[in-house]
Amino acid sequence: MKINTKEFKHCDMVSIEGRVDSSSAPQLSKALDAVIGKGVYKIVVDMSQLEYMSSAGFRALLASQRVCRRYHRGEVVLASVPERIREAFELAGFTELFRTYGDPLEAVGSL
Repeated sequence: MKINTKEFKHCDMVSIEGRVDSSSAPQLSKALDAVIGKGVYKIVVDMSQLEYMSSAGFRALLASQRVCRRYHRGEVVLASVPERIREAFELAGFTELFRTYGDPLEAVGSL
């Protein structure tokens, strides 16, 4: 798994490439925590290069969403979610917890 972070004026974008499973989910958590640690609570997660995400990856996203939404400071939004992962999100009931966009720049613009 490869993670890149890009800073924008009002938010940061975290791009994930490869697979997020139980062994790589802690890396995703650390990357999201690092963004939040800088005081950035508006985060776009670009999933366009994501191949697979396990429930451990879902938990990492959910934990970051809770922190970002606390005190109405911001939120985590998802961009370019692959169809297989979108279906898993729907089955887990996550679609109501995250706003999703088809394009990363559209997601950045929404924040």
